[in-house]
Amino acid sequence: MVGVCIMVISIVKTQPADMVSYVIDKALAIDSLLFTLSALLSFLSIRLECANDSFERWAEMIFILGLVSLTLIAVIFSFEIV
Repeated sequence: MVGVCIMVISIVKTQPADMVSYVIDKALAIDSLLFTLSALLSFLSIRLECANDSFERWAEMIFILGLVSLTLIAVIFSFEIV
């Protein structure tokens, strides 16, 4: 998912710079951080002996948040809503 965000950021960078490109670029950067944090929490929930279900629950919630935000960004970018 981080790769998808990076690919779309590179596509946005090829377009003329305007406010929409700036917002999409920054939103995708934050979205890639969400996916990275989700992966890290998921890894910790598997590897740590002292980890309880809270790491896994947080990883799931952050991943879903990342998917929803990526979908919204894709719709805004595709239909040029902003």
